[in-house]
Amino acid sequence: MEAQVESTQEKDNSIAVIAYLTLIGLIIAFVMNKDKKSALGSYHIRQSLGLLCCGFALGVVGMVPILGWIVSFLGIFIMLYMWIIGLMHAINKVQKPLPFFGNKFEEWFKNV
Repeated sequence: MEAQVESTQEKDNSIAVIAYLTLIGLIIAFVMNKDKKSALGSYHIRQSLGLLCCGFALGVVGMVPILGWIVSFLGIFIMLYMWIIGLMHAINKVQKPLPFFGNKFEEWFKNV
């Protein structure tokens, strides 16, 4: 019984970490979490989905000449920082929101 609990916790942690590995990782984590939802996996899927949306928004902003390029360039470093923080939280099995928008990601994607 104890081995099964450890296996479930390992899977939950794997889902949380995989969610931060690009768009493909997010899709894989979503599919893995679909049947038997885990709190940790769902939490980090929502955070990663929020990061992905921010990345798309930065891409759109980056299309604006000069000012958009500057904002996009700075935004990439902020996103990299948020991605590293989120990945570290997933590895450490912590449900802590990402800096800046983490609480909003939870609110926006609560149905995921």
